[in-house]
Amino acid sequence: MAGIKRKSAAAPANSGSKDKSKKVKLEKSTHKTSLKRELAVRDGKPLKKAKVKNDTEEIVEPDNSEDDVGFHGFSANEDATMSDSEVEDQAESPASSHSKEAKPKGKSYNAQPMKKKQARSDGAQNGKPSTLGSLDATSSREAHAKQKALVKERKAAKPNADIIERSKKLWEKLRLKSHVDKDERKKLVTELFEIVTGRVKDLVFKHDSVRVIQCAIKYSNMEQRRMIARELKGEFRTLAEGKYSKFLIAKLLEKGDPEIRDLIISEFYGYVRRLIHHPEAAWILDDTYRAVATLEQKSHLLREWYGPEFSIKGIKPEGSGTPDLPTILEESPEKRKPIMDYLQNQIKQLIQKKLNGFTMLHDAMLQYFLACKSDSAEAKEFLEHLKPDATLKEGEEADNTDLLKNLAFTKPGSRLVSLALAHGTAKDRKLYLRPYKDTIELMAHDTNAHHVLLAALAVVDDTKLTSKLIYGELLPANDKLPEKALNLASDVRARTILLYPFATESKWLLEAHTAERLSELYAIRSNTSKKDPNTRLNELAKTVEPQLLSAIAERASDFASFSFGLQFMGEVLVGAPEVEPGMRRKALTAVAGLAQQILDNVPESSGQEKPDGAAKGDVTAHGKNMLKTLVQGGKFDPKTKKVVPVEPSLGFADMFWDQIKGDVMQWATGPGSFVIVGLVEAEGFERKKDILKALKAGRGKLEAAAGDPVNSAEKKSGKKGAKPPAGNSGNAGARILLSKL
Repeated sequence: MAGIKRKSAAAPANSGSKDKSKKVKLEKSTHKTSLKRELAVRDGKPLKKAKVKNDTEEIVEPDNSEDDVGFHGFSANEDATMSDSEVEDQAESPASSHSKEAKPKGKSYNAQPMKKKQARSDGAQNGKPSTLGSLDATSSREAHAKQKALVKERKAAKPNADIIERSKKLWEKLRLKSHVDKDERKKLVTELFEIVTGRVKDLVFKHDSVRVIQCAIKYSNMEQRRMIARELKGEFRTLAEGKYSKFLIAKLLEKGDPEIRDLIISEFYGYVRRLIHHPEAAWILDDTYRAVATLEQKSHLLREWYGPEFSIKGIKPEGSGTPDLPTILEESPEKRKPIMDYLQNQIKQLIQKKLNGFTMLHDAMLQYFLACKSDSAEAKEFLEHLKPDATLKEGEEADNTDLLKNLAFTKPGSRLVSLALAHGTAKDRKLYLRPYKDTIELMAHDTNAHHVLLAALAVVDDTKLTSKLIYGELLPANDKLPEKALNLASDVRARTILLYPFATESKWLLEAHTAERLSELYAIRSNTSKKDPNTRLNELAKTVEPQLLSAIAERASDFASFSFGLQFMGEVLVGAPEVEPGMRRKALTAVAGLAQQILDNVPESSGQEKPDGAAKGDVTAHGKNMLKTLVQGGKFDPKTKKVVPVEPSLGFADMFWDQIKGDVMQWATGPGSFVIVGLVEAEGFERKKDILKALKAGRGKLEAAAGDPVNSAEKKSGKKGAKPPAGNSGNAGARILLSKL
C-alpha cells in the first residue's frame, strides 16, 4: 500500500531481500501515473482494498467515509514499515497496488461495510426491523441492567444497608398522608423506632436515611423525640453544618420541648462566629435565635459577637450578663475599643458577603449603633454603610438595597432604620427611603416593617416625599382604590399608616410597643427636625384625605360592617374638614343613610365572618360612638372634658335628624340613646327644639326605659364602673334625656 510501511513480525532469512525491496519500490514509482489514469476510467464498481496481513491482526477499512458507515475504523500508521514479503506481493499483484495507490495516503478502504449499510436500509424500507438496531437495543438494556445490579451490590456492601432499606420502606408508607389510617400509622411508627433505636447517629448523616428520622420525629410522641435527641447529644453542631442533616435539627426544634431545645442550643455556645459564617449552619442558628431561644439563651448567643472572651465555655459572664452593649461598656469602659472593633469587623464581614438577612446580625448592628455616642464619628461612619449610593440614577440598585429591605422586616432592624431616619438629615432620609419603593404595601401589613413607615411619617419634614412614596402606593388613583382602602382599614397594623395623621395619640390605634417606639423618635425629632409636628400632621392629612373620602363614599356599607371600619370612618370624616367639602358631604350622606343599619348591627362575637383584624369589640358599640362623634361635630378632648367642634362644621346633625326623626323614640329608649344625647348637646344644631318636642311627646316611654333613678347615696357607695343594682337597671341615656326636658 502506497505510503504505509509495516514492520514484519520476524526478520527475513535471505540476505538478498534488501536489493529486491529497492527494486520493487522503483517499479512502484514508475507505474504511479499510469495507475491513476486507469482508476479514472474504471467503472463505478467499488474497489476492494488489498489486505495487509500481520501475524497478530488484520485491518480492513471501508471505501467511504467513517461517518457514512456509522462506525469508525483504525488510522494507518505512516511510520510503519512493510515486510519484504508484503512488498513482493504488491509487485506481483497490480490490482492490489492500483487500489492502494488510488486512495488517499494514510487510509485504507473497503466496500463491504457499505454493502451492509445498504442491506440494512433495504430491510428498513421493507418494514423489517434492523438487525444492527436490535443488537444495539439489546446490548443497551443489558448494560443498564448490569449497571443497576452493580449499584445495588455497592449499596448492599455499605454499613447498615439492610437497616436503611427496611426503614426506607416504612418511610414510603408513613409519608402518605391520606392513605394510612391512625392505627396503622401508629404501628408503622413503633416498628420504625424498633429499627432506628440505638442507631440514630449512623443514619442521620446520610441524605436518604436522615429523612426517615425526620419522618419518625414527625409522627412520634414526645418521649420518642427525647430519645432521639439524647442519642444525638454531642452531634448537633455537626448536624447543623450538614446539607441535609440541618433539617433534622429544625424538625426537632419545631416538634420538641424545652429539654430538646436546651440540648441543641447549648452545643452552639462557643461556636457562634463559626456557625454564622457557615453556609448551612447560619440559617439554623439564626432561626433558633429568632424563634426558639429563650431570653437567657439569646443573651448568651448575642454576647459572643462582642469578642473571643465572651465565647469561652465555663467562664461566667462578668457583670449582669446582659446582651445590652451600652450597659456592658458602662460596666467595663476599658473594653470599649476592643469590643467595638471586634463587633464592627464581624458586621462588615457578613455585609460584604451579602449575608444580611440574619436577625442576629440586625441585633448586633442595633447594639453597635446604640453604643455609639450621638453625632460621634463612630455613629456617622456606621450610618454611611446604610446609605445607598446617591449618585445612582433612578432604576439602578445600590449594593446595600437588600440590607435596608431586610432590616425593615425584623424587630431590631426596623428599630435601627427608624433611628437612622430620626438622626439623619433631610438628604439622608430621602436616601434611606428610596429602596422601599414598590414594597410599601408589604411593609404596611408587617409586624415590624410598619414601624419604619410610621417613623418616616413622624420625622421626615418633606411631607410631599412621604405622601408620594407611602400613600401614593397604598392608595392608587384608579378603580382599585376603594378595595385597597377597605383591606388596609381591616388590618390592625396597616390601618395605623392610614390613620396616623388623624389619630396620632389614640391608644386604641397604636399598640403599646409601637407608642413606645414613637416616643423615642419624638425625643430625637425635637433636635433633628425643623417642622412643627402639628403642621406635619395637617399636611399629611390634607394629602391623604381625598382618597379616603372617595373610598368611604363608594363603600360605606362595607366599612360599616366591622368595628375597624367604623373607627376608620369616624376619624377620616372628622379630620381635615376643609379638604374636599363636596366629597365629604357625599360620604356623610352615605353614612347617615346607614344609621339604622349600624344601630341594628349584630355583635362580632356572633360568629359572622368579618374582615381580618376586626374581631374585637361590638360593632354596635363602635357604631354608636362614631355616630355620636359625627352629630356632635368634633372629637371629645379628655384634657378639657369637652367636645372640640371642627371648622367648617360637618353638618351631619341635620342629615342624621332627617333620617331618624320618625323613629326618634326608638333611638332614645334603645341602644342609640347616647346618640340622641349627643344630638341634643350638639353646638350649632338649629333643630334642637324639634327633638325636644318629640321627646316630650314620648315622655312616658322615656320614663319607662330610664327605670328608677340612682340616688346620691347609692352613687357614693358604688364603685366606679360597677353595674347598678338590679332594681335600678335602665337606660342611662334615657335618664339623661329626661333631665334635659
